[in-house]
Amino acid sequence: MILLQFTTRKLVSQVANCLKRPSKLQLTQTEMSRPSSDLAEFREIFAKAKHITIITGAGASAESGVPTFRGAGGFWRKWQAQDLATPEAFSRNPSRVWEFYHYRRELMLSKSPNPAHIAIAECEARLSKQGRKVVVITQNIDELHKRAGSKDIFEIHGSLFKTRCTNCKHVAENYRSPICPALATKGCEEFGCNGLLRPHVVWFGETLDSDILMEVNKELEICDLCLLVGTSSVVYPAALFAPQVAARDVPVAEFNTDVTNATRNFRFHFKGPCGTTLPPALARHESEVIF
Repeated sequence: MILLQFTTRKLVSQVANCLKRPSKLQLTQTEMSRPSSDLAEFREIFAKAKHITIITGAGASAESGVPTFRGAGGFWRKWQAQDLATPEAFSRNPSRVWEFYHYRRELMLSKSPNPAHIAIAECEARLSKQGRKVVVITQNIDELHKRAGSKDIFEIHGSLFKTRCTNCKHVAENYRSPICPALATKGCEEFGCNGLLRPHVVWFGETLDSDILMEVNKELEICDLCLLVGTSSVVYPAALFAPQVAARDVPVAEFNTDVTNATRNFRFHFKGPCGTTLPPALARHESEVIF
């Protein structure tokens, strides 16, 4: 697997043009001063959408009790969690980093998908029978979308339950607990295959998988409705995804506990826990054919 810097010129150009020359949609939003929170209006658009892209962030899993390990309170034992999620930290002390990720894996095994995950999965399954498509692009590494039943998922930051060999680069699913016998007592130091396994996640200072990002960009270019769920829109390049869609005059609906710096660019904003706001938004519309 080759990890390359994401420099999709088209995406950046579209966002730049959106900022330089406001579209009709953006001018309308400026006149309104804020996005709409009219659920009935959103539901009418949802009922007609054929290709829906749902972008999710940490807020989508927060209601499942998943800690973000970000900010001033993001400590694990005596270490700042963000300082452990780096290639340098793994190079210095792979055992310590693996202990941290072992803890996170064990924690996730005790969590369950919340109503937001379930609503997305049920929507995907229902709409697929109507010849419509729902794609999930997630920044989360917890696999809660998968456990809820979603099938079409792009995990742009990787997964807690995959490993990658530092030698041969082979990626494999791994749900063992502990991930290796050494972790039962002190941590993981050596593996077979003449290489040390590492978590298959994107650490601070690393770039995202260019192949995945190319596929994601294709989805963003063809979707006719975009939902932004539980993300602060500050982590790049994911922060550019929804503005790219909005730049095409495609409706974007943000579901979050608060407004973000990107909120003003979108058609809709539904404030509150996504486990509460998302299920009624994605429920079967009266115009849908029941199979």
